[in-house]
Parts: sequence; C-alpha cells; structure tokens
Amino acid sequence: MISFASDYIAGAHPQVLKRLVETNLEPLPGYGEDPYCASAKEKIRAACGCPDAQVELITGGTQTNLTVISTMLREHEGVVAAETGHVNTHEAGAIEYTGHKVMELPDEEGKLTADTLAGFLRAFYSDENREHMVFPGMVYISHPTELGTLYTMAELVELSRVCQAYELPLFLDGARLGYGLMSRDTDVTLADIASLCDVFYIGGTKVGALCGEAVVFTKNNRPPHFVNAVKKRGALLAKGRLLGVQFDALFTGGLYFELSRHAIEMAEELKAILHKKGVEFYLESPTNQQFVILDDAKLEGLKRQVSYGFWEKWGPKQTVVRFCTSWSTTQEDLDFLRSVL
Repeated sequence: MISFASDYIAGAHPQVLKRLVETNLEPLPGYGEDPYCASAKEKIRAACGCPDAQVELITGGTQTNLTVISTMLREHEGVVAAETGHVNTHEAGAIEYTGHKVMELPDEEGKLTADTLAGFLRAFYSDENREHMVFPGMVYISHPTELGTLYTMAELVELSRVCQAYELPLFLDGARLGYGLMSRDTDVTLADIASLCDVFYIGGTKVGALCGEAVVFTKNNRPPHFVNAVKKRGALLAKGRLLGVQFDALFTGGLYFELSRHAIEMAEELKAILHKKGVEFYLESPTNQQFVILDDAKLEGLKRQVSYGFWEKWGPKQTVVRFCTSWSTTQEDLDFLRSVL
C-alpha cells in the first residue's frame, strides 16, 4: 500500500529530525524563549524580506487560524472567507467556537475575488439594518486554496486594495505555502505575500516538519498579549524548542523551498501519468493536490493498493478523489501508481 492521501502522511524530513536529535539534551528555556526559536524567526524575516515582521510559532494549522482570527477580531465581527475555505469547511466549526462567524462568499475555483468581496462589502455597509448583523472584520484566503489553485500577483493586489479601502486585515493561510511558492505557474513570491498581507503563516506540518506553523505579522500588528492568547487556546508548547529547531532547520540552506520544489516536480509527473491513463480531471491544479473523477468500480480495486483522499460524490457511480504529492513522495511511489492504474 502506498499513499497519496495527503501531504502529511510522513513524519519529518531527515535533516529536521537530525537537528532535533542533535539538540535533544540541551537544557533550554521553555515556551519559545530558546535561541533556536529566535534564530528561526530571524531567518523567516530574512526570507520574507520583512526585517520588522513579528513572527510567532504555533502548533498546527487549525490552532493558528482560530488564534489569529479570534484575537484580531472584535466582539461584533466575523471573518469573510470563500465558501470552500478551510475555516469554513474542514475545521469543525473552530472559528465559530471562539464566538465569531465565518461569513462565506462564492468562490471561483477556490479563490475569493476582489469583485465579489467589494460587492459584499458595499451591500453590507448600505444596509440600514447592519447594526443587527455580524460585521466583516477580516478577510481570510489560503494560498494554495483548498482546491490547489493559486492567486496571481494581480489578484492579490486587488484583494489587498479592497481590504485597505475598508480597513480590513488580509489574512493568508499558508499551510501549503511552500507548494504554492514553488509552483511552475506562480508569479507570487514570499516577499510579495509579506508586502500585501497583514498577517500570514508559513506551514511546516505539510512541508517537512513534524508539526508547527510560523505566523508572520507584517505591519507591527500582532495583537497585544498574543502569547497569553495562544496559551489560552491550548496552542502553546512548554517545549517550544520543538517548533524552533524545526523551522530553524527548514530555513537553513533553502531546505523549505527545496522540499516544496520536489513535491511540485512529483505532482507534475503525477499529472502526466493520470493524463496518459485517460483519467478525467475534476480540476487540474498547479500545485501538489490533483482532483480526478473515477468510476466507483475502479476505486474498489484501487483502494486495496493505493490510498487517496475522498473529496465528493460525482453522480451515482463516480467519485471525485484527491491525490497529493509531498516532500516525501518518491519516484517509486509514482511508478507503483502507474502500474496499478
């Protein structure tokens, strides 16, 4: 059995594990006050081209989303997101659990457009009953999106302009950010994201780390007493070194980008295999997630040898499934899938 079910099926990259072992017995301060966390944050600032950024390390993606959103919103506000956005679909109502509403808008292949956002905000502020409604207080997007698609530089610029016009922070979920940055089809850099977003995060869990996400506040806008808020939400590690050592390793010698590029190269070969086998695409993304439509009868045979992700039913006898590559995908994995198909 081989797995293309997700991009977090493996543990950590050997270089990350090596650093964890090498530093294992060092007595270090807790809660992220150790020198490895400090070094990781400095390397992330340099990679972002944002020397004044405030960087915080948090345990996982859902914890990051709910902490950032709930601490930046005021009591009467909600977060605007695409209806397919991760915070609206696959986070078990975590945002709502903090007392804030996810205000979903229609998307185009997973992306929230500036026109849709501007239209929604115009309509909201022209509604004379708005004091009885949840106010939009933040805009959430992910890059790549839940469907593996990417925002272009022009699209991000327009979204940022709308957010600035309405004084709304733009928050970018980067759980798979490395795979977006290394896509062959992108024109967006890490420095661009740091320039256009008020806050974003760099995913480690899906890109070579055991766990962890690096949150980057780009406008000196980190909420006050943020560490207190992280702890209150159960996302602060006493052994914060675990996150610091990993991100320090990932951002040494370009490892984060090297691992991400490998996943993209594997995804491009995966797409070629699927095309050659005549598989119908639901959506052909430029990143590491590929969505295809397969007959249920064929899936019965496939699932005994290959693990994949269920996405949605497609008519009475077909299913949309997701194949993911990652930093840990091998040529042998692809060869086996080719032979099975």
